[in-house]
Amino acid sequence: MARCISCGKESRLVSENLSVCVDCIRDRYDSVIGHIREVHARARIEFHLPSIPPRTPDGIECDLCINNCRMGLGEKGYCGIRKNEAGKLVTTNGCLDWYHDPLPTNCVADWVCAGGSHTGYPTYSHRREAEFGYKNLAVFYRTCSFDCLYCQNWHFRQPTPKSPIAPDDLARAVDSKTSCICYFGGDPAPQIPHAIKTSKLAREHDLHRILRICWETNGAMSRASLEKMLHLSLNSGGCVKFDLKAFTPQLNLALCGVSNTRTLENFEYASSFIHRREEPPLLVASTLLIPGYIDLKEVKAIARFIARLDPHIPYVLLAFHPHFLMSDLPTTSKEHAHQALSAAREKGLSRVRIGNTHLLSNSYEER
Repeated sequence: MARCISCGKESRLVSENLSVCVDCIRDRYDSVIGHIREVHARARIEFHLPSIPPRTPDGIECDLCINNCRMGLGEKGYCGIRKNEAGKLVTTNGCLDWYHDPLPTNCVADWVCAGGSHTGYPTYSHRREAEFGYKNLAVFYRTCSFDCLYCQNWHFRQPTPKSPIAPDDLARAVDSKTSCICYFGGDPAPQIPHAIKTSKLAREHDLHRILRICWETNGAMSRASLEKMLHLSLNSGGCVKFDLKAFTPQLNLALCGVSNTRTLENFEYASSFIHRREEPPLLVASTLLIPGYIDLKEVKAIARFIARLDPHIPYVLLAFHPHFLMSDLPTTSKEHAHQALSAAREKGLSRVRIGNTHLLSNSYEER
């Protein structure tokens, strides 16, 4: 149970670390933005990350994502892997973990992708149904362009003794039973050149084999990077999975520290590609149902946005598990999830489902 510093509301659905309720974030943002920035700064200092994207006037600019960091001498970028050393932009690419995951796997898009469903055979899939007997090369990038207070994979911020992996070494992890590569994290955007090169090397080894290229991302990369991602996925039978964390700009900033402007613009742009390949779908969206914050109002706004672009874009509503700086919140209730499902369909979406159903709780939570 925590209290909102703005309106005084006390509820299980107010995060103690954030200490601001969703209504005050939406309606009194100017009065709470200072506090919200302090919360994110504290979350990053512990991991030696910049509290905000650097904006040094005569610094070196990085244009890979929405943050557009401009780093002065000795400064790091918001993602933590770019640095201005002696006037040169130095990047530590290949900061990642990888492993083989048997198909079908626990993927946001498994119900519509060529590896987990009936779509894509025989051009993009080895099986008429799910690809049992094959595997996914899962590539987890240990960097991110956002600062989500509820991050389910926040451990990537911790230092690792592992050396960076070169694209050609990672590409060699693709064997005869690997039918897809999925880049996630963290987020692929800060290391997108590494992922692009790895994908090309892996596919060029055998242009006639099935090897889908997929992405899970916050969608805040540069348009040039998105173009490359879309073409790789389009040509290989893979997909780009956007995590639409919120629709209200102030709420995205409060929860994730960064604006969702680029995310929504990029999602709309990506939707212009989907007519080039109807199945398996190129574009998939998901939203984590954070109790007290991602409520029905937010889901309806996101669903309306997606439906305006194309009502057949697959949309997944994910159950929330308490983690990182929002570990005091409850899990998503079954009632909340099913009401969100109905709301998304009501706004015109034809392909919606609830994911991570094993995490749903039976209790009713106020919204």
